[in-house]
Amino acid sequence: MSDFLDRPTAIRSGEELNAAALEPYLRQHFPKESGVLEVRQFPAGHSNLTYSLKLGTKELVLRRPPFGSKVKSAHDMSREFRVLSKLHSVYAPAPEVLLYCDDDSIVGAPFYVMQPVHGTILRRKLPHGLDFSAEKARRLSKSFIDNLVLLHRVDYTAAGLADLGKPEGYLERQVRGWTERYHGSKTHDYPEVEKITTWMQQRMPPSKAVSLIHNDYKYDNVVLDPTDITTIVGVLDWEMCTIGDSLTDLGTALAYWVDKTDPQEIQENRWGPTTEPGSFTREEFVHHYAQNTGGDVSRIAFYLAFARFKLAVIVQQIYYRYHQGLTKDDRFAAMPATIQMLLRASLHTAQSGQI
Repeated sequence: MSDFLDRPTAIRSGEELNAAALEPYLRQHFPKESGVLEVRQFPAGHSNLTYSLKLGTKELVLRRPPFGSKVKSAHDMSREFRVLSKLHSVYAPAPEVLLYCDDDSIVGAPFYVMQPVHGTILRRKLPHGLDFSAEKARRLSKSFIDNLVLLHRVDYTAAGLADLGKPEGYLERQVRGWTERYHGSKTHDYPEVEKITTWMQQRMPPSKAVSLIHNDYKYDNVVLDPTDITTIVGVLDWEMCTIGDSLTDLGTALAYWVDKTDPQEIQENRWGPTTEPGSFTREEFVHHYAQNTGGDVSRIAFYLAFARFKLAVIVQQIYYRYHQGLTKDDRFAAMPATIQMLLRASLHTAQSGQI
């Protein structure tokens, strides 16, 4: 089973940490640890960067903003640290954070350090040899949704997170904000953008359910027990967590959830093994969520259309850094095709009303 653990690899060129400054800083906080500092990088992810640290026998994980990013509000390490410092005790899958540093002289940007969460992470292709039977795929589908429901039931006021966001007018601000972010990072002309944004402004539903939301809930942000991959032991990447309309979280999860009946261009850009036999369809996903929450999901097509648009803008922002020469990660070169696909999918959902 250990072969299926998510492991760090060599650090990508241009994303190295200043180990000479980082090591003495860590030794101040972990004085009992001896041995040379070892730094490796988790290769997945396109936004905040995640590194594996080993100081003697001590294993740690470091999170910092991406190199070259000018969107400070999207990479607020202090905010992410504060969320996790309060959330872990009431929602166990959230990682346990240990320390935060706002001294840019250490690694060139603010960062925080947390306890590692060991386990299996499922991405587009299943690990070779992993037993992912139809029965396990179905059980994991249920666990994945149940875990989202569990997050939405967190009493964020009691947890000290009531000031994390303003639920009043949340959806309107989101539509306006992501539209502005698209125009602020525009590199190509996509005719779908104006049609989608006009439709969203005209069809915006009233928010009925408010909760703590992850805002990027998908398979490759979930850590699974390697001895039972239907059990979730961790949820990662909390940089966009806030308080808002619960259905925006459901919509985001659906935007990542590719069905086996989806068009080929969507199949080719899936984020996880959601097309494997036994996996829920998006319709089953929504039905199971509604059964467990009692929420009104009759307008879920709006939330999926918005989520696909938002994902397109996120990818556009990442591509913009590459287009401007602010990052050298070659994975970003093909992103315009992904942006186009997401915008087409968003517009199709808007026009058809189907998920």
